Amino acid sequence: MNIAREFSPSERCVLFPGPCMGLFASLPVSSVRLVVTSPFYNMGKKHEQTMTMEHWAAEQLAVIQECALALVPGGSLCWQVGNAVRKGEVIPLDVIVYPLAKKVGLVLRNRIVWHFGHGLHCSKRFSGRYETILWFTKGDGYVFNLDPVRVPQKYPGKKHFKGAKIGQLSCNPLGKNPGDTWLIPNVKSNHVEKTAHPCQFPVELVERLVLALSNPDEWVLDPFLGSGTTAIAALMHGRRAVGAETVPEYVEIARSRIADAERGTLRVRPMGRPVFEPGAGVSVPPRTVRIAQEET
Repeated sequence: MNIAREFSPSERCVLFPGPCMGLFASLPVSSVRLVVTSPFYNMGKKHEQTMTMEHWAAEQLAVIQECALALVPGGSLCWQVGNAVRKGEVIPLDVIVYPLAKKVGLVLRNRIVWHFGHGLHCSKRFSGRYETILWFTKGDGYVFNLDPVRVPQKYPGKKHFKGAKIGQLSCNPLGKNPGDTWLIPNVKSNHVEKTAHPCQFPVELVERLVLALSNPDEWVLDPFLGSGTTAIAALMHGRRAVGAETVPEYVEIARSRIADAERGTLRVRPMGRPVFEPGAGVSVPPRTVRIAQEET
């Protein structure tokens, strides 16, 4: 891991302590396979500067343009956003992001709904329990590895009951496509991955994107790195990681978490663990992860 003011292709992980535009200045064109990020929602949270939605959209466009330049042909960009709320009015941020990405020539492949069970309780509207991930690609010929992210079949032993395949399994024995609605717990106070970052997303959310949309040893970029989740998910699965973060407190959190993963002591929620498990109340320990070290 290298905390540096410029990109270094010889590293496996580069943390840029500053605005992502500074990182883009040293990031080669067509060098990144996958971008996964979650920008601030313009809600006035800690370390955020509230701005008009027009200003927010202009900043998003500038970053998306740079990400598109950094992507290899066929590379993927995953922009995870929720809703902004102004004077009781809900503003769906993915509706704003979609035309911005289209403007720079990206193609939408999926609008993924990330559903979770916990959050703020509203009294004048239904409580929000989902956010979205817009998956775009830079043209065709993109990577899509389905097998590593398959989920268990609902009826694993189901067989064809007629026709030429009668008696044969009617479903893929490796599991099924997880679809575009993902039930994954968000990171709240009792989550094993919780840090001081107020808007942290879970490792398993990014793992699914990393495994499906990139290959080992390829670069994964997060221009709004936050607590380092994207880098951790990428490094766990043999990818390279690069990201930028402006807040020194969060840079230190990301550095510490990556170092814990390198030592094999970082605790994360296992990918694919059911939200509800039979025998509720029985403690199931979280997994610890270790980042594979590069062979010398």
